[in-house]
Amino acid sequence: MAVYHLNTQELCSFSSKLCAGDEVFLSGTVYTARDAAHKKIMQLINEGAPLPFEICGACIYYAGPTPSRPGMPIGSCGPTTSSRMDVFAPKLLDMGLCAMIGKGGRSEEVVNAIVRNGATYFCSIGGAGALAAMCIKKCEVVAFEELGCESVKRLEFSEFPVYTAIDCRGGSLFSN
Repeated sequence: MAVYHLNTQELCSFSSKLCAGDEVFLSGTVYTARDAAHKKIMQLINEGAPLPFEICGACIYYAGPTPSRPGMPIGSCGPTTSSRMDVFAPKLLDMGLCAMIGKGGRSEEVVNAIVRNGATYFCSIGGAGALAAMCIKKCEVVAFEELGCESVKRLEFSEFPVYTAIDCRGGSLFSN
């Protein structure tokens, strides 16, 4: 298993080199979106309306950060259970979503979409949201502010630790 330091702009072109189990320290722009935000994004897609960020080439972190503490850009920011977004993920992957970050396994439909689109699914360590927040240098709400912690936020990661959980060939940390 390898260790990589990658910028999110490199993810799409680098995904073919990643293998399940590889450790990645990720820097660059990432967007948060959980259940409620995904529902609203899908509604916008179905209506042909503008999206809050460009899906093609993006990385989505399944997280709902807590409010920031004084002097910090963000509060605790740990991953949520990814399978709750499985109903939305294949469509977003087919639109060019490059990577997802969360925790736990994914459905067969999502794995097939990851392979079909050459994408990557990363896992972050659950229960360590306060430590994860130390690798986030900026946080800005970009859509659905009314959703509170589930609003879509643009984050700037700096050496955020993740593990390649499902690679673009279907290799998985969750396979028996």
